[in-house]
Amino acid sequence: MLKLAGQFQRLIAICIRHPGGKTDLALLGIVIALTLGSVYASVRLIEWTGAFYSAIEEIDGPAILAQIGVFAIIVGLNSARHLIAEYLRKILEIRWRQKLTEKAIALWTTDKAYWHMANATDGRVDNPDQRIAEDCRLFVRGALNEALDLISRVVGLFSFVALLWTLADFPLSLALLGIDIEVPHYMVWAAFLYVAISSVVTHLLGKPLKSLFAQQQHREADFRYAMARWRSSFDEVALAGGEAAEVRQFKQRFGALAHNWRRLIRREFVLGSFTYPFTHSVLRIPLFVALPGYIAGHVAFGGLMQLSTAFSQVVTTLSWFIFSYRDLADLVATGTRLDDFMENARRRAQTRSAIAHADRADGLRLTGLRLSTPDDRHLLDLAELSVRPGECVWLKGASGIGKSTLMKAIAGYWPHGQGEVSRTREGWMFVPQSSYLPLGTLEEAVAYPSRVEEIGAGAIRTLLAEVGLGHRLCDGGEPVSEAGLSGGERQRLAIARLLGQAPRWAMLDEATSALDAAAETQLLQRVRECLPDTTLIIIAHRPPQALGAFRTIDLDLARDQAVAA
Repeated sequence: MLKLAGQFQRLIAICIRHPGGKTDLALLGIVIALTLGSVYASVRLIEWTGAFYSAIEEIDGPAILAQIGVFAIIVGLNSARHLIAEYLRKILEIRWRQKLTEKAIALWTTDKAYWHMANATDGRVDNPDQRIAEDCRLFVRGALNEALDLISRVVGLFSFVALLWTLADFPLSLALLGIDIEVPHYMVWAAFLYVAISSVVTHLLGKPLKSLFAQQQHREADFRYAMARWRSSFDEVALAGGEAAEVRQFKQRFGALAHNWRRLIRREFVLGSFTYPFTHSVLRIPLFVALPGYIAGHVAFGGLMQLSTAFSQVVTTLSWFIFSYRDLADLVATGTRLDDFMENARRRAQTRSAIAHADRADGLRLTGLRLSTPDDRHLLDLAELSVRPGECVWLKGASGIGKSTLMKAIAGYWPHGQGEVSRTREGWMFVPQSSYLPLGTLEEAVAYPSRVEEIGAGAIRTLLAEVGLGHRLCDGGEPVSEAGLSGGERQRLAIARLLGQAPRWAMLDEATSALDAAAETQLLQRVRECLPDTTLIIIAHRPPQALGAFRTIDLDLARDQAVAA
């Protein structure tokens, strides 16, 4: 329970501790005040009930008409109060969701936490996109709804109990049962006892729901991920004729989803077998409880209806836990998932590599570098490697030796290994074999991670033409996606990005492997012409042509020497 309270406290603190947090608290205060207005409206309706039914009992036409008018005023004002409160609550909801989402994204992206989370060998967080997109929304909505409901019920409880205590000032005699005892204000005690027993039963029946809700969200996300992943690989699946295999994968994941769904609905059926009758009898049982007072002559018919309404309000208010149990279980599951995600991201961002990284005035130097896989399988050893500014270096080696891992280590986020990497921090650009394509136009893809304005739309269009992608442009740019460009076109776009960024240091990992030799030579020649002073470190299986003089470093030989030593 303390852990759960801590999780909710951390999440709520994110919502209110930010610029504009005081405004949000003021808005929350207004929403709470408007919500509490429902308590006043309910008290007025209880008073109206007594007056209305008394007028009916006395067959007083003018009084009946007057009470109908009073009813219309109460309902009208209460409706206006409710609509304004709901509007302001939704404004607050999107503001808090925005802050929670921004915090989740910041934790996910700081110090490459997203990469460490995705490549962690233990404690992995599944579907982080769902945690940010869905759980932030569900948590804020659920927390606001339940908190406002609870506040209004707690405040209303004092008002309704005080009113019921005043109305039910007569005792319940047990003389008919042969017991010489009278229970004063028995309707108040009956309300608390009735709800207490019902709450215990509700909790015992619904306790498994929290874990079932968490599992259902996990299964739903897994199924969506499989569909989205296939959507980005239509060509590969079509060429492999893998439709049947994909269908098997979908069926397997949906089967897991459906299995947990059946467990969930069975538990909801068990819980509903108690809560549904409770919900639909809570407005009638008060009348039965008040009947002894009416039969004994303590109250008239109007008083009986007023007592019944007051008792019903007390029971309904006390039954918040019962009515909200399912939603609370879902909220707890959501809050736990979201807090676990944020704590995991915060912890992964603090991952410290065994590889030491040092700043250097200029140049690159690797000393005693030993790279391994996350499961500690040895990849590559480099006793020493230095690259001078303005130099062109070709790193060659067999597939699987760890060339791409070497680039990640130099970039500073590969944590598995030992040794030291010292380099200048500014002016680097790393170009992998398959570059990332952001959402947007071709111009935005070339400018990434900068903005188009920083490079210039005209300059970008010129670059696209120079790398052979001019035919891809249309008025206003063209939305770019993985499915829209071939492997070779993606690599041409990456070269255009390199030319646009014009870094002092560039490391290319098989960046032209999807192109034929002639196209590769043409692009690399353009790179050298546009970036004559850029230090180029090329990872490739074939020597880079058209770059001028370059130094070759055989990583296979370096590894063999390390093994021999």
